[in-house]
Amino acid sequence: MNNTILFFLVFTGLVGLITWYLTRKDDHQSSEGYFLGGRSLTFPIIAGSLLLTNLSTEQLVGLNGAAYAGGLHVMVWEVVAVITLVVMALYFLPRFLRSGIATIPQYLGERFDRQTRLIVDMIFLVAYAVILLPIILYTGAKGLSSMLDVGGLTGIQNDTLVLWLMVVIIATLGSIYAILGGLRTVAVSDTLNGVGLLLGGFLIAYFGLQAVSEDQGVFSGLTILHQAAPERFNSIGSADQSVPFPTIFSGVMLLNLFYWCTNQQIIQRTFAARSLEEGQKGVLLTAGFKLLGPIYLVIPGMIAYHLYSSDPTFRSVDAYGTLVRDVLPAPLTGFFAAAMVGAILSSFNSALNSTSTIFSLGLYGNEINKNAKEEKIVRSGKWFALVIAVCSVAIAPLLDGQGQIFDYLQKMNGIYFVPLFAVVVMGMLFKRLPPLGAKVGLLTGFTIIPFGYFVPVAKQINDNGEVVSQFVSGDLVNDFHFLGIAFLLITCGMLLVNKLKPLESDFIQKEANAVNMTPWKHGKIIGVLLFAMVILIYALFADFSIL
Repeated sequence: MNNTILFFLVFTGLVGLITWYLTRKDDHQSSEGYFLGGRSLTFPIIAGSLLLTNLSTEQLVGLNGAAYAGGLHVMVWEVVAVITLVVMALYFLPRFLRSGIATIPQYLGERFDRQTRLIVDMIFLVAYAVILLPIILYTGAKGLSSMLDVGGLTGIQNDTLVLWLMVVIIATLGSIYAILGGLRTVAVSDTLNGVGLLLGGFLIAYFGLQAVSEDQGVFSGLTILHQAAPERFNSIGSADQSVPFPTIFSGVMLLNLFYWCTNQQIIQRTFAARSLEEGQKGVLLTAGFKLLGPIYLVIPGMIAYHLYSSDPTFRSVDAYGTLVRDVLPAPLTGFFAAAMVGAILSSFNSALNSTSTIFSLGLYGNEINKNAKEEKIVRSGKWFALVIAVCSVAIAPLLDGQGQIFDYLQKMNGIYFVPLFAVVVMGMLFKRLPPLGAKVGLLTGFTIIPFGYFVPVAKQINDNGEVVSQFVSGDLVNDFHFLGIAFLLITCGMLLVNKLKPLESDFIQKEANAVNMTPWKHGKIIGVLLFAMVILIYALFADFSIL
């Protein structure tokens, strides 16, 4: 354990030192320098930051936990993301960069009106503070406490106290990066940690398969896994699994499209691209890495199932951390724990940086203090980020006991993902859609989805008159199909407004000339190849007989 802690501290310190050295002369005083890295990011930094912002513990712990529970079909969240990243690179990114925006609410403010921007600002801020940031802290704390055996190391036997301790530590470190450094500091540290995390992820799969085969080799380990439970190697999810195959074409695709095309936390680093070509290269390189995602985000969960499922008390949320602790040599455990901390910090500080960006440029600079100088706008974002960090720390431990945290995250994300994505897409497709259409879309989405999730519409009562169970309308169909239906209703409402009260003339997007808008000449070819690889991967592991 001493070696584990030593390697953990050395790698964490080294990443911090290199990041400080590379960004020490950056502009942290102006809003463009602090929130957009001076629009100077090149494609390796964009790809590294995109990948690591996504690849945090809600992915490592959550998705491997889902694989422990359900098998290979949960790879949908990685493989289908490739398609949506291609859409981002070729369709959405040129439109965003042409406007020279810093936030998605800013884009909607230009497309519709100030009120729409204000509403979306508030939606993002509440969602990040109440849903995203607490889940990042919770999954990070759970993963690290299992991996490093924090309870045994500190002598704290109370699991709740260990959880609180890790949440506070992660939030403190992440806040330092986000609040003091700005976007480029976050992006550089992401890239450095990304190298370590990818290497560590592949090593875990390697050592895990070696453990399954008792050191007879990786391919022998895969063979044993397949022979022990061949039904778990199906890329097609059945109706009773967490992601049934048909849902790929409804809610799953919608969630992916929002996440990779319009989620401020993720795409803010693409707004900081030096040019459209660099941005497209970075996004498509990320798509290439996502094709490898199942190796380190699904296979370890399946290995854990093979090793630990005989214990009825074992929880899926502990699968990844336990496997890392059991199969990696102590020095590598410390190295990977440090890389995993980097991933946790990446997602946390990226979300925190995006939260402060939205508050400073949206609410503070656009509503509260319209005449504020650059330094005051940046300072307001730092203080707001600190407040949100404290709130997230208070909420995170309350998530303990939510079961499969990855499924919980996707379900909660649907509440705001689907309405916001609908408004962005409809605004791009229909040039005469008025601001009223955007407001109707948001109101419809934020009525239908929470109602379907939480409001009981039927009850089951026993002979004594006691309520045995309650049903919500979302129970009538799979959650992801429900989101697809909600999206359809939202867009229908917006189309009705577009028909009855259209703008008098087409909306014309302004050219900001913030960066060079020449597209990458190989972008479309690479996009087609990536799409073909997705189909091939699904075909190799598909057994449609379960449908």
